[in-house]
Amino acid sequence: MTVALWCVLIASALPYLFVVIAKADPSFVKGNRNKDPRVYEAGLTGFRQRAYWAHLNTLEALPPFAAAVLVAHYTGAEQGSVDMLARVFILCRLLYGLFYIVNRDRLRSLIWAGGMACVVGLFVVSAMA
Repeated sequence: MTVALWCVLIASALPYLFVVIAKADPSFVKGNRNKDPRVYEAGLTGFRQRAYWAHLNTLEALPPFAAAVLVAHYTGAEQGSVDMLARVFILCRLLYGLFYIVNRDRLRSLIWAGGMACVVGLFVVSAMA
């Protein structure tokens, strides 16, 4: 399996990292809040709310990334470029979540754009194959 395909697996797991941060609160477990998680999520504030929003956005970014990696493999795009773009995408998504949680909006937006540029780049190297 290629590095880029492993990155799809990592990207699939990233949303759950952020939701664990959002819900890593003793009141979630002790209060038996798992019976009504949507109500709990709607009441989040501060860094937990931002972690939950990072979770949602990371879920939204997954399909285009996975599609781009699969298209790159299907077209036989240059593997070194595909792997590099996939790695940078993962780094961008990690930084995106971090900047979201610590409330650094401009850095978050810049990193989001970098991640999406990686997705576009994957399609570009696919088109050149």
